[in-house]
Amino acid sequence: MLPMYLGVFLLSMASLAFEITLTRVFSVAQWYHFAFMTVSIALLGFGASGSFLALFPSLASGPHPTPGPSPLPKAQERGGGAPGSYTLLAVLFALSIVGSYLTINYIPFDSYRIAWERQQLLYLAVYYLSLALPFFFSGLIVGALLAAQPARASTIYASNLTGSALGCLAAVVALPFLGGAGTVMLSALLGLLAAGTFTMQDARHTGRKAASPDLQSPSSNLQSPISNLQPPTSNPHSPLSILYLASLALLSFLALKPLPFLEIRLSPYKGLSYALQYPAAEIVFSRWNAFSRIDVVRSGGIHSAPGLSLAYLGSPPPQLGLFTDGENLSPITATDWDEAELRKFIGYLPTSLPYRLLPEAEVLVIEPKGGLDVLTALENGAASIVAVESNPLVVEAVRASFQDRWLSSDLGRVAEGVSRAAYRNLGGIYQDARVKVMTEEGRSHVRRMDQKYDLIQLSLADSYRPVTSGAYSLSENYLYTQEAFVDYLAHLNEGGLLVVSRWLQLPPSEALRVGALAVAALERSGVTYPERRLVVIRSMLTALLLVKNGEFSTEEIEAVRGFCDGNKFDLVYYPGIQPTEANRYNVLPEPSYYQAFQDLLSAEDRARSHFYADYAFDVSPPKDNRPFFFHFFKWSQTPAILQTFGQTWQPFGGSGYFVLVALLVLALLASAVLILLPLLFQFRKTSEVSETSEVWTFRRGRVFLYFALLGLGYLFVEIPLMQRFILFLGHPIYAFATTLFALLLFSGLGSMTLTTNSRLSLPKMLILLSVAILFYPLLLPRFFQLLLGQGFALRLLASVLSLAPLGFLMGIPFPGGITLLDRLAPDLIPWAWGINGCLSVLASILSTMLAISFGFSWVLVGASLAYAGGAVVIWRMANSG
Repeated sequence: MLPMYLGVFLLSMASLAFEITLTRVFSVAQWYHFAFMTVSIALLGFGASGSFLALFPSLASGPHPTPGPSPLPKAQERGGGAPGSYTLLAVLFALSIVGSYLTINYIPFDSYRIAWERQQLLYLAVYYLSLALPFFFSGLIVGALLAAQPARASTIYASNLTGSALGCLAAVVALPFLGGAGTVMLSALLGLLAAGTFTMQDARHTGRKAASPDLQSPSSNLQSPISNLQPPTSNPHSPLSILYLASLALLSFLALKPLPFLEIRLSPYKGLSYALQYPAAEIVFSRWNAFSRIDVVRSGGIHSAPGLSLAYLGSPPPQLGLFTDGENLSPITATDWDEAELRKFIGYLPTSLPYRLLPEAEVLVIEPKGGLDVLTALENGAASIVAVESNPLVVEAVRASFQDRWLSSDLGRVAEGVSRAAYRNLGGIYQDARVKVMTEEGRSHVRRMDQKYDLIQLSLADSYRPVTSGAYSLSENYLYTQEAFVDYLAHLNEGGLLVVSRWLQLPPSEALRVGALAVAALERSGVTYPERRLVVIRSMLTALLLVKNGEFSTEEIEAVRGFCDGNKFDLVYYPGIQPTEANRYNVLPEPSYYQAFQDLLSAEDRARSHFYADYAFDVSPPKDNRPFFFHFFKWSQTPAILQTFGQTWQPFGGSGYFVLVALLVLALLASAVLILLPLLFQFRKTSEVSETSEVWTFRRGRVFLYFALLGLGYLFVEIPLMQRFILFLGHPIYAFATTLFALLLFSGLGSMTLTTNSRLSLPKMLILLSVAILFYPLLLPRFFQLLLGQGFALRLLASVLSLAPLGFLMGIPFPGGITLLDRLAPDLIPWAWGINGCLSVLASILSTMLAISFGFSWVLVGASLAYAGGAVVIWRMANSG
């Protein structure tokens, strides 16, 4: 049986590696919120496989166990003929990975045109269904094995889970070396290796069958749609073997060196796509790591200075453009340009203001990206600068940006009139003795260091996006939460400043929410009058907020007013501002920002709650339990969004939250067609021939409820924990992979306990699991607070160990239910697999919607209730069977 278990292991490893890689592919090719489709896509494929098995139960026959007594008492092995079925399915799995990747890479799906062109809905459905195909074939093999050999369900399920766990690690390790396309090919390669192991098992079974004809199973004469196909022969000189080895070699080559037709095609609306349209623009640096793709573009069209005063009449300095996942342009600015002109240019940026108040400051800059804020600090005479950048590839790109190898082409066609010497020292900011670069997540650095600073700055690290598009509505950002701001304020010297830049939006949203965060953090820090510690100014496109550790003095207020007058910036708020001082230079139809901040800062706690409730957007201050800074959606906006649907040039025509609604509807329809309808057909067919249909139907209802609750419960634990651990591990892909790895690995170990200890009480284990889940919302914040400042390796190990008890318990209910079904109603095993998959598809989206609306803790409470309900159902099922 070892080859069969190894085949399941490799197949599951390939499935999860492909799933995780898809999150990166979607983030680069489309937008961040499309990455949310990957979990539901995988689960849809698995669920559909269960329905297929319910319709074609003869497929549940494959490699025979080794002759001899079963390791479990009263085991019933229904595995029979159909040699080669699992091999063929594994080959189809590998082929479908390549095919689905090419489909999404070349199909002309355009989310911006979805409101105008109906075919875009068809393209989206093709996206969704084509990517579900590999997971369908993978689920078909695992589900068939569970149905054919339920007595070995625990070992099969454990092989599936441990393989899936290592698949998470494989994707994270492979992405920096192979990139997105290469890791997709690696997943297909693993699938093809699984096919080889199933062939080995078939060969062993065929040999035993020839030697002992009486081993033929009664079920071998039942034919499935693919049961007549034979596996590749073990003869190494046969055509099939040669083709198999050639396919392995081809996939290995494509994984190591993807050909151009496999490269990810970016959406034409990505910032990188726009930048490359400029004449003679070229990519001079492009690298992957586990959580991003970094590109640097050399172009005469790169000019980026967020908030630059309209009063500046000089030339912009030469710059390169740094892009993360094809978006979020951050400039890498020349440091040895004309010194006087560079200092003048920097002086017209709003971010120069805090240095007028705090000369020779000790500075912490969080997420500087291309380093414009670090350059601003240097040009304004900062005494020392700590630049904390979470992405080591960004630091590498900036440091390498002045090397001659990027400047080999004719500079005249890149930036007319710019000398080679000007480009030679691009990125030289990180060579300055006053700058110390730390490659770690900002929250972790602040928590770890005891040092205090005169100035802490959150750089404007993302591009402008209309708030109504909701493009990043689904993204977590732990730098902008109440707990984060409390940490920043605690690390300021007396009189120090927290500096935050945000894009302007009308009605006020980003900047107003930062103001709300500042107020909440000050009040949590014990400040009675937070309005005395806040100053807000704006340029034409950006707002700058200063939060002081202390009250602003009269001299400081005068310095702020003088800076704004000299640079034609508008005052939004300072203690004692007069209405006539607002909206003077970058004139808006109404002094919207002035009025919004007046309403926010003049309100007491209770009145402020009414302000948040009545405001057009959700601008309440996010917390770590609900860290969606860019989620401004309220249900009251729905009529306005629907009214503009098809009239605005935005993806899905409105709020990003409706992406989840659209995905939920799509998942519901796909699940109904691919899972529920086939199961209903099979239900009616079986009921007609059943002599005890009333009893059978009653039992079927309990089976439906039990496995549906398991599907909800598992995903209601998995999804919020993935999002919650982003804070602790620093990046979504690390949190995604680590959470999946830990839960799946220890779930596999939990599943194995059913093999060694058949006396476990399933209802009691479910109750224990339900109670354990409730402890996590209470303990995780304290756990994070205690260890957030530790090194990454320790945090990674602590994450895995903290999830081990939960994962172990979560691995018991499903195989335990399968074992019970083997005794009570074995024909329902494929049906249970399908129902579990269907509810998991919906749960993957519902859990995200609930987390955005109510927070992660309430989703975990829902998981606890689901498992508690499962305990009641399985107890009644066991005692009535």
